[in-house]
Order: sequence, then structure tokens, then C-alpha cells
Amino acid sequence: MQVSGIIFVLFCALIVVESYLNLEYNICCYMANNRDNELIEAYLSGDEKSLEDLINDYVKPIYGFVFRYVGDVSAAEDITQEAFVKVWRNIKKFDKNKSFKTWIFSIAKNTAIDFLKKKKAAPFSEFNDESGANIIEETFADSAPLPLEIFEKKEIARMMESAISELPPKYRAVLLLRYSNNFTFQEIAESLEKPIDTVKSQHRRALIALRKILKDY
Repeated sequence: MQVSGIIFVLFCALIVVESYLNLEYNICCYMANNRDNELIEAYLSGDEKSLEDLINDYVKPIYGFVFRYVGDVSAAEDITQEAFVKVWRNIKKFDKNKSFKTWIFSIAKNTAIDFLKKKKAAPFSEFNDESGANIIEETFADSAPLPLEIFEKKEIARMMESAISELPPKYRAVLLLRYSNNFTFQEIAESLEKPIDTVKSQHRRALIALRKILKDY
């Protein structure tokens, strides 16, 4: 099967299984949120080890997100470290009624953006048409979600990461949070501080743009 055929199959696969995955994910999120809040409470009560445990829970996913966002190992390490310093400095201000996960990813994203702005390593201008897609194409293009399995296929993982790296940063962030970090659209909206409808629109446009890029692979 050609690569394009594999991509098409993988793009469509999640339509069938996503409802089950979302249910399973929601259960995991509930358990993770409880653990996060317990560790935060313990740390604020004087248990230094709880903060270490909290950092250990998030250091790998945060680093993975940042690395895919900036595409540089050394920079990703520095950004990740800086993000956790900001978490430590501001954890007393954290609203326990909200998700710690979305909060920490928001900090990581903003820290990465600040880095890229300083380095001028990525374009940050707003695009009216963003991916160049016209309204007709957006309306009729297949907007099926990316299957989570696509990031686990070794034979195409590097190709996918390379293709995603070519997307504008705003699209890249949405896809990485959605498929690499298993965020819901609501969590993405909270992390990126955008309305959920904007996130869904950028998700759809990101898939359209990604399909265009993949045609050249």
C-alpha cells in the first residue's frame, strides 16, 4: 500500500474508535486530576517530595510537547526547565478548580513562544486565510480526526513529525496537544487561551494543511 493510502486509512480509523477512547481518557483524566490536586495540597502543606512527584509526572510529556514545537533538543531542555521554574514560582496561585494539566501546558506553550519570538525562529504573523485554504475547500474537505495510532507507527512517525513541523505554530500546537498529549478540545482551548470554536476551526484547518503537505511525501 502506498504511503498516501496508509495515511488515508489512518486518518479515517479514529471515527470508529474515538468515542471509546474519549470515555477511557475521561476516566484517566479524572484520576490524574485527583492525583495532581493531592500532590499540590501536600506540597503547599510542606511536603517537598510531592512537588518532585508532580514534576516527574509531567516532565516527559512537557518536554515532548516543547521539543516537537521548537524542533531543537537543547532549546527544548531549556524551555522545559524554565517552564517548571515558572510552575514552582506560581503554584500557590493555581486555581484548584481548574485542570493542572491544562495550566502547566499553557505555561510550557507560552514559554516556547517567548523563546521562538526572541530567536525569530518562526513566523508569528496572523494569516487571514491561515493555511491558504478557501471556504469551499474547508467546507467539503475531509476533517476526520487524526488517529492516535498514527503517532505509534514507527515507519511513518518521523514523516508525520516532519510534516507537522512545517505547519504554522498555531496549528502545530493544536495537533500536538490533541494527538501527542491526548487533550480534549476543551483542554486545548484552556491551555491555548482560545475559544473552543477557534480551536476546532484551527484543528480542521490544520488537518487540511497537513494533508496537503503529506501529498509531497
